[in-house]
Amino acid sequence: MTTHNSTQQDQGQHNVAQQKQDQQEQVQQHLAKFVESFSSRVPFHRTIGLHFEQVDSERCVLRFDSREELIGNYIQNILHGGVIATVLDVAGGTMAAVGLIHKHGHAGEAALTERLAKLGTIDLRIDYLRPGRGKAFRADAVLLRGGNKVAVTRMELHNDAGELVAVGTGTYLVG
Repeated sequence: MTTHNSTQQDQGQHNVAQQKQDQQEQVQQHLAKFVESFSSRVPFHRTIGLHFEQVDSERCVLRFDSREELIGNYIQNILHGGVIATVLDVAGGTMAAVGLIHKHGHAGEAALTERLAKLGTIDLRIDYLRPGRGKAFRADAVLLRGGNKVAVTRMELHNDAGELVAVGTGTYLVG
């Protein structure tokens, strides 16, 4: 009798582990689909030349190259502050979406798409620490808090020399 109970218990643990693995795979599929859609379907992201290098539960990393169209100070060849703010907002918003997908990724695709469609920036604070000089830039974002209604993210922009150009904090409506 003990062997039978032990076998049932082992089977139950296996089923729970399998369900968890299936949910994680579903979340990863939702995440991959979101990143593909977000990077290819938003014309402004293409205009800036954003490339999603990494998006996972820990971090979002975006890269883009400096171009004449992105310069705000043509005399000193400095990146426009609006471009900096936009890139940091995209990185922060992506992490807010990652938090939402991890929290609600087990729901059906239609329900998740409806939630993602309502995601929006509530507040964005950018601190410009030095001029945006460089040939290429990297934006990193992390999720500080992913609640049921609001997500808060922290972002940084570095140039190709590794210098910190700007930092930001974003608050996003997620529910």
